Amino acid sequence: MSLLIKNVNVYHSGSMRFVPGAVLSRGGVIERVYGEEDTLPESSCALVVDGGGQYLVPGLVDTHTHGIAGGDFISASPEKMTEMARAYLRGGVTSVMPTLASAPLEDMIGAVRRIKEMMRTGTDCGIFRGVHLEGRYLNAAKRGAHAPALLASLEAKELDVLIGEAEGAVHLSAAFELDEDGAFASHALSLGASLGLAHTTATYAQAKMAIARGVNNFTHLFNAMPPLHHRDGGAVCAAFDSDAFAELIVDGVHVSREMVALAYRNKKQRLVLITDSMEATDCADGEYSIAGMPVTVKDGKAVTHDGAIAGSTLHLLDGVKNLAAFANIPFEQALYCATAAPALAMGLDGMIGELAVGKRADMLLLDREYHLCRVFCAGKETVL
Repeated sequence: MSLLIKNVNVYHSGSMRFVPGAVLSRGGVIERVYGEEDTLPESSCALVVDGGGQYLVPGLVDTHTHGIAGGDFISASPEKMTEMARAYLRGGVTSVMPTLASAPLEDMIGAVRRIKEMMRTGTDCGIFRGVHLEGRYLNAAKRGAHAPALLASLEAKELDVLIGEAEGAVHLSAAFELDEDGAFASHALSLGASLGLAHTTATYAQAKMAIARGVNNFTHLFNAMPPLHHRDGGAVCAAFDSDAFAELIVDGVHVSREMVALAYRNKKQRLVLITDSMEATDCADGEYSIAGMPVTVKDGKAVTHDGAIAGSTLHLLDGVKNLAAFANIPFEQALYCATAAPALAMGLDGMIGELAVGKRADMLLLDREYHLCRVFCAGKETVL
């Protein structure tokens, strides 16, 4: 089906600004982006949407999310994942990397297989783009909300099944300072995964070594890693002193406003906004769990019973608005960090992340206050 969305301010990722125009998609793929003065093929389009001067932006990309709507990707059934997909879409997220926290190996393998099956059979517009493995291979000293009994040594052989069973993009977050000879990272790369340094005690030198061995991302920067210190910059300094991407949870809980601003000034378009959301997202306060740990959610803040922050209940669009406010930058600049940047970080930029010819027609209409009005995923509108 052909879809023309006209009379909108189209977001251009390259310049990070809005330009009056229109977008034509056909068969779920963007066919042309028009300027304000171009003649539009309205008569030949099956559906024409008049945006009324609203903002047309790419669908959001969440590359680190454990769950939503009462579901966790470790245990979610296909039926539950369909419900979760709809919840993501209602928040404007059109691409998701289901993220698996620490669990018994068999449970993680089972989850990877279920996610793969959902990708093959399709759910709604097919928003699942692969899998993000955050569990097991973490440093116990920085385990955060991950149960210590569920952590494991960095065994390269396990990756044959975990990564081998996956479909689409695969991202592996681990404490790579524990990978003394680099064999674990090397094997993961040979299987096609991208790598993130996570739940780590890495020194600056160890973090730079991890980058040299193929790490291209820092998992939830600042969280579950040593703080920036004037006598040892550690992983945070290594992130700032490199071209690697850096994830950031901008919910006002995980990272203070001034540190968010510092991270943006240092990383700019290499900053990747994530939610790290857990199953309580879109749910009432109460008792939940993640990574084998019981969690209490109060006023939207998720905390384990021993006091560790346990993911978030953040919506990614709110994270964009928070970044704009905390870093004192235009919404257009913050938006890049939740669209083009995560797509680039996961190697998905050939398909998603911007409104450009040949990309999937994942599009959001926002009003003048950047409230979500309409969602189009692969050229089809989602009922909010």
